[in-house]
Amino acid sequence: MAVPVAFFAVFFAWPVAAIVARGFKADGTWHFGRIADVVAQSDIRHVLWFTTWQALASTALTLLIALPGAYVFARFDFPGKQVLRAVVTVPFVLPTVVVGTAFLALVGRGGLLDELWGVRLDTTVWAILLAHVFFNYAVVVRTVGGLWAQLDPRQEEAARMLGASPLRAWRKVTLPALAPAVAAAALMVFLFTFTSFGVVQILGGPTFSTLEVEIYRQTSEIFDLSTAAVLTVVQFVAVGAILAVHAWTVRRRETALRLVDAAVTARRPRGAREWGLLAGVLATVAVLLVLPLAVLVQRSLDTADFGYYRALTHEDGGTFLVPPIEAIGNSLQYAVAATAVAVVIGGLAAAALARRDAGRLVRGFDALLMLPLGVSAVTVGFGFLIALDEPPLDLRSSWILVPLAQALVGVPFVVRTMLPVLRAVDARLREAAAVLGASPWRVWREVDLPLVRRALLVAAGFAFAVSLGEFGATVFIARPDRPTLPVAVARLLGRPGELNYGQAMALSTILMVVCAVALLVLERLRTDRTGEF
Repeated sequence: MAVPVAFFAVFFAWPVAAIVARGFKADGTWHFGRIADVVAQSDIRHVLWFTTWQALASTALTLLIALPGAYVFARFDFPGKQVLRAVVTVPFVLPTVVVGTAFLALVGRGGLLDELWGVRLDTTVWAILLAHVFFNYAVVVRTVGGLWAQLDPRQEEAARMLGASPLRAWRKVTLPALAPAVAAAALMVFLFTFTSFGVVQILGGPTFSTLEVEIYRQTSEIFDLSTAAVLTVVQFVAVGAILAVHAWTVRRRETALRLVDAAVTARRPRGAREWGLLAGVLATVAVLLVLPLAVLVQRSLDTADFGYYRALTHEDGGTFLVPPIEAIGNSLQYAVAATAVAVVIGGLAAAALARRDAGRLVRGFDALLMLPLGVSAVTVGFGFLIALDEPPLDLRSSWILVPLAQALVGVPFVVRTMLPVLRAVDARLREAAAVLGASPWRVWREVDLPLVRRALLVAAGFAFAVSLGEFGATVFIARPDRPTLPVAVARLLGRPGELNYGQAMALSTILMVVCAVALLVLERLRTDRTGEF
């Protein structure tokens, strides 16, 4: 635990504390009475209420729509499965501003629904909820599906032979085993929607606002750092309470499971019901995920001879100091470095948390690891600039600052993906290997690693995807001569003109392609059947 604790203390707790202190301290005096004054305002209470209920609604809707997809990807084997899994994950790495723009093109004035049926949803909360499902569908599919694929189906089959109906067998056998993974996925979806920024800012307009949007408005538009600091503390406390409840309830329900090779459990669909389920999932993916992506591609090709793409190779002297196309290489380099950091830090933390004899202090750190998902990215970005600006850690001009910020968001995904699988490994396997003379390192290499290899690759894929699409903190610390893809897209969207908008759509399309290729490579590694379990 030493390395993860040190990493979070230096690169999370310190920057957040520095920016919050700036907001509460004036003329050498602390002003904590501001908390009650700010929360008492009616408009702030409305923001708090909307932030909470839309996050709950988004989480429930995402689970309802994505759990059938998790089952299909875990249990069925069908042509194009690897490609489709990569397609499902692509929306998750898109910058939120691009997701909001894509859905505005679908449900807003002059959008697809408006042209076909005269229906507009941009003035309702449904646009926000659907955009959140679009963004978080892959979280449920990959987190729950990763464990579901390794559950031994013979346990459910035994319950069926003893007279249980399919529903009862699933409810009594499979669902309890999946509960930790479902809870982990629900927690991640809730935190992402609770701190939603770009989607709500674009689709919500002046009517809807989350805490994240309000913090940004107070910081960059009103320049009221004190109110922004109060809202940051409120968000921090709320997320901390949720994580504490999650850690306590899920820990009580975790048990050792019988895990098998995922390649053995996947099979061709049988019967009309299973083929109908597969068709329904494919239709959902096509309408909810592929259609918005197709809108982005179509808009990037609105000009002849790939004009928007060719414009990316030229400097404009205004928005960028370098051609926008260089953002591709920058993003890949940052994402690789961030993934390496996230896998090391998250892997060490997950291994420590998975021990049955872990102390209460170690188990409490489980909830703290999720806090980067619940703290405003604006706060983290500003905190980096304030806290890491003098020796011994003056990193403002260093390239490593961006991967460190991205890794903060990637670590929770590594922990939440690996922890259910690590805790499901039967401790007697490790004990038997140790009795036979294996060293602790060999026990990990021969027992744990083969069982968690797939989860480790899924975790690395999540960390890489999150790093590619991270925007909130990166926009404040990325150097002007080394922009990332999301930063470049946001800058182009913020400038008027058809050419800038077209280049933003072109960069978004490139980001989708890069992510899809990377995830497809990961799928080929993840489904390698040479390993024995």
